[in-house]
Amino acid sequence: MTRAIVVTGTDTDIGKTVFAAALTVALGARYWKPVQAGLADGSDADSVVRLGVDATQVVREAYRLATPCSPHRAAEIDGVTIDPARLPLPAGSGALVVEGAGGVLVPLTRTWSFADQAAAWGAPVVLVARTALGTINHSLLSIEALRARGVPLLGVAFVGEAVEDSEATIAAVGGVKRLGRLPILPSLSASTLHAAFAKAFTIEDFQ
Repeated sequence: MTRAIVVTGTDTDIGKTVFAAALTVALGARYWKPVQAGLADGSDADSVVRLGVDATQVVREAYRLATPCSPHRAAEIDGVTIDPARLPLPAGSGALVVEGAGGVLVPLTRTWSFADQAAAWGAPVVLVARTALGTINHSLLSIEALRARGVPLLGVAFVGEAVEDSEATIAAVGGVKRLGRLPILPSLSASTLHAAFAKAFTIEDFQ
């Protein structure tokens, strides 16, 4: 039976893929990016393999879109129709880490957001958030959007330099668990990432 954890974020390019790679390895899980938009620089699946995820544990994307923009628009430009019915969680045993595209409310179609898809899966979500200026607003809005759809939240995983008050405020006002913080690594590799993840997070919080 698949036990899934969905990794989403407050925005794009905030470290979701790096965090998802670390979590996948820590759990001994499979990795799945259901919708990949933008292929010129490689896919997120390629990135997690470079960061230590076994290539045999990567589930192929349901949609691979060439255009690097919001999935709904990338699909339109590429002449593809994204059908949410084609996005069930992949069958298999053990844990599965699912990485979303962009932020919580990024549209997969003109009428269906990633938050809607997360609600359809019913799996617990980890919200990845920056520690930089603006994160309180972005994080609390994302938490509200997920809660409005009944999505279960495991908590918030921060990425960046330590900003104690912002992290504590998001956890307290949002009523969510503060899972930990992945620092910016001067040299990002599989070994440095997994050492940093083990130091910053408690794996039992994801089990």
